[in-house]
Amino acid sequence: MRRALVMAAALCAASAAIGAQPMVEWVVPASPTHRPQTPEEAEEGRRSGRKLPAPEVLQPTLDPALPSYVPHGEKLIGTFKGAASDVLAVLAQKWIERFRKYHPGVELSVSPPYAGSLGAAELVKGTVDFVFVSRELRPDDIRDFKAKFGYGPASIPICGGSYRHFGALDAVAFFVNTENPIERLTFDQIDAIYSTTRHRGQMPIRTWGELGLTGAWADKPIHPYGIKPWNGFEEFVRQRVLSAGGRRGEWRDDIVFEKLVFPLAKRVADDRYGIAYSGLAYLDEPVRVLPLVEASGAAPQAPTYENVALAAYPLSRLVYFNVNKSPNKPLPPALSEFLRFVLSREGQEVVLDQAIYLPLREGQARSSRAQL
Repeated sequence: MRRALVMAAALCAASAAIGAQPMVEWVVPASPTHRPQTPEEAEEGRRSGRKLPAPEVLQPTLDPALPSYVPHGEKLIGTFKGAASDVLAVLAQKWIERFRKYHPGVELSVSPPYAGSLGAAELVKGTVDFVFVSRELRPDDIRDFKAKFGYGPASIPICGGSYRHFGALDAVAFFVNTENPIERLTFDQIDAIYSTTRHRGQMPIRTWGELGLTGAWADKPIHPYGIKPWNGFEEFVRQRVLSAGGRRGEWRDDIVFEKLVFPLAKRVADDRYGIAYSGLAYLDEPVRVLPLVEASGAAPQAPTYENVALAAYPLSRLVYFNVNKSPNKPLPPALSEFLRFVLSREGQEVVLDQAIYLPLREGQARSSRAQL
């Protein structure tokens, strides 16, 4: 029988607001062990889109504050060619089909091969007008784009990632061995453990005592595990936690790096003093998943389904629409209108209907609309 995954130290935000700190610890089945795609599966994904897992049983509700889509009065026409990651091919097509009902004169297409990295390269070349990518762009993609155009691509969040779906932009968690009594981590502490740059202003943290543990734990070394650069999970954590104030964070050289995300839960399950991060879909061994504090004074947020769906958990992920938008010029009206649709209630209903990814909350959609 597969051992259980311990989701530990979840603090209720309401309780934190009144000063109480009741601890909630629950046990859930560990995720099934996944394996990397075979070359044949990867090629099939590029041709037809990746086969997605069964939808989550739980489903969120749409944020009632999302605005309804009301088409602008003018007739829109135009032909635009796009690209997409293999895990976004179906969702992108559904958005395009729904948008065409409002604007039949606009022809948007997303054709194989499906791969975000290929699409980003084509955006630099100018052979596509836009690309749906299920992660942050590679630094190399942004560098090449800036070298050609003098500014970076516009990366506009258009929906949330999944909660714990394998291969579908699952939320990221930090976790420790089940014997470790630590209750939470702050972004400042993670930066002090994992980075050489420490842009968040903390001194290096190397022992569990420096994180507040006492007794037998006080002098024990922290064994950090991570994913070898470059990787989508690694880039996400680097951007969200290690980078600050416009400065890019750099990893410590002595981190035990794995080439892929798959072994990390077992590494920590076997190492009493270990700590690591991975997507929730890869927690296939018993570990303690920690609530995180993004900013000083904020309540700890555990990676529960509710917190991820409400965008309260700080390491929830996003799907991006990437486009060449000069800082001083508007997008073509048809593309701007397409994004306005995607970021509306009707556009996020498409996400909800697919039941793999999570709809944006209105605060997130508002920030995305501001980029238009």
